[in-house]
Amino acid sequence: MRSIRKLYDWVLHWAATPYAVPALFVLSFAESSFFPIPPDVLLIAMAVAVAKRSFYFAAVCSVASVLGGMFGYLIGLEFMELIGDRIIALYHFEAKWDQIGELYNQHQAWAVAAAGFTPLPYKVFTIAAGAFKVDFLVFVLASAASRSARFFIVAGLIYFFGPPVKKFIEKYFNILSIVFFVSLILGFVLIKYLF
Repeated sequence: MRSIRKLYDWVLHWAATPYAVPALFVLSFAESSFFPIPPDVLLIAMAVAVAKRSFYFAAVCSVASVLGGMFGYLIGLEFMELIGDRIIALYHFEAKWDQIGELYNQHQAWAVAAAGFTPLPYKVFTIAAGAFKVDFLVFVLASAASRSARFFIVAGLIYFFGPPVKKFIEKYFNILSIVFFVSLILGFVLIKYLF
């Protein structure tokens, strides 16, 4: 846990440097394929510091994250034995690998969206998407929708409610993301049965 905390602090320190935006891009890209610290940490710090640029920061996060997800997909598709297996082992998902494959067989877009929006390790799912040969267009669209929703909601909360919302988001991020995703699914279910 101490090494994760050090990584967290290292990520956070970039917010106070002139390289904050490039660091946000690199972090968002890397987190989608191998890095453990989510870009939300840096996004929140930057948005609180310059609230009027919150949506720009969210856009940077979204684009980089989807590109990083594509890189994760490539790892799973072409470099599973060389790199992918090690990343999966690092996050202790070997035992759940077959379950992830089954999720993709049954619910391709939903599995990607769930991993992209919720606290599930998105990097594991991007690699798995390539390994299980999820339709690439479905993967990219689901990633773009879920990652953008996640980052723009965080940016919007800070833009409209200011710095006090930072502590609330950090404290309840996992719960908030799960509640939002469940609400999203219920919305689609209602639409399906109403129309």
